[in-house]
Amino acid sequence: MSETQVIRVRYWAAARSAAGVAEDTVDVAGPITLAELRAEVVRRHAGSRLEDVLGVCSVLVGDQPVATQDPGSVDVPPGATVEFLPPFAGG
Repeated sequence: MSETQVIRVRYWAAARSAAGVAEDTVDVAGPITLAELRAEVVRRHAGSRLEDVLGVCSVLVGDQPVATQDPGSVDVPPGATVEFLPPFAGG
């Protein structure tokens, strides 16, 4: 009954470049917070600039923008897709 499920993490533009991959899948046993998910993908890509890039990204959980919510208060359920979208121009 505690079957592992996955959360799909997609990276766009500079986030894809920093991660070196277009997406990751993270095995989870239940919901985790966006902060926990972010920490896991940064750990997977240690030594890259992914952490800095994710700090400026817009985030979608499913089709819902996270906006300025605290990542520690945003639940990400198993089966969800999370997308990290860096600013596409300037900066």
